[in-house]
Amino acid sequence: MSGAIDYGSLMHRALRALIDDVLSDVAENGLPGAHHFFITFDTTHRAAVLAGWLKERYPEEMTVVIQHEYSDFFTDADGFGITLGFGDKLEKLYVPYDAIRTFVDPSVEFGLRFEQQQSEGAQDDARDAADEAGIEVEEAPQGEAEIVSLDSWRK
Repeated sequence: MSGAIDYGSLMHRALRALIDDVLSDVAENGLPGAHHFFITFDTTHRAAVLAGWLKERYPEEMTVVIQHEYSDFFTDADGFGITLGFGDKLEKLYVPYDAIRTFVDPSVEFGLRFEQQQSEGAQDDARDAADEAGIEVEEAPQGEAEIVSLDSWRK
């Protein structure tokens, strides 16, 4: 066991499980009442799937709205898939839960924001790739965790 409890990672995992529970219920039963979601995600995440033209248009992040018109909505242990309309064009997307940056349900003023953080394995992979490419990597100092009050989303 390491010398410290990683509360930030534990909290992120728990909140992403909450999103999975909500989206799994919606995939099975549809959106109840006035609920709808704005989900912003990292389009550079290695497991995110979106059309090339969308990736070009949104090279870092993209926000999708799940409200009236969507189809083929499903969830799995790692993320969700959905078909959405962009203009007159339908596109399939797959969004890993780890790629989600914000999840907002404005109908009840609920929102979550995830700070960018890589897993230790991803950091090691990035460090190894940089070493192979001859790039010197300077470690960023570890900051303190940000505490987000859910009261800011309430009336």
